[in-house]
Amino acid sequence: MSDTGRAKADRAGAGRLGAALIHPYRGTWPRIDPAAFVAPGAVVAGDVEIGPGCSIWYNCTLRGDVNVIRIGRDSNIQDGTVIHVSRFGQGTYIGDSVTVGHMALLHACMLRNGCFIGMQATVMDDCVVEAGAMVAAGALVTPGKTVPQGTVWGGRPAKYMRDIRPDEVAYFADTARHYAAMGAEYAAALKAESV
Repeated sequence: MSDTGRAKADRAGAGRLGAALIHPYRGTWPRIDPAAFVAPGAVVAGDVEIGPGCSIWYNCTLRGDVNVIRIGRDSNIQDGTVIHVSRFGQGTYIGDSVTVGHMALLHACMLRNGCFIGMQATVMDDCVVEAGAMVAAGALVTPGKTVPQGTVWGGRPAKYMRDIRPDEVAYFADTARHYAAMGAEYAAALKAESV
């Protein structure tokens, strides 16, 4: 391992008991903002960028090997989520203040700012979930679909269900803030334990 790679691994906690597994693919290391939290047990590999205030929770896998993964500020990727990319299409792009519920599957798609992906939802290749849109829990958004701003899509395959209510818009923003704060709290607690 190069000195630069070793420094990145040390900074990310690689090799420590209970640390996230963060490693390069073909010499490209993940770039994780110091103000982001990556939980122990998560795996982040290759060409992945994670912005400030993000939280990547337990047992998530982010594999930026054959394309890129980009996650903006204050987004939360909850426990057990898998994020991958397409070698023939696009990477996976997640905007700011996005909530991705537990055990979601995201593949070569784009999630715009402030959208909400429910638990165990699947968003497939070349899909776009527009700003402030919601994919309901368990939904399957099939390749190439766009979930328009201000709408809720659900079902397998997913289709338009209804418009988003104002209280849901407020909930999406509150959830993103809550997870950013909780990620910072977890990071501080883990740092204190490792001293």
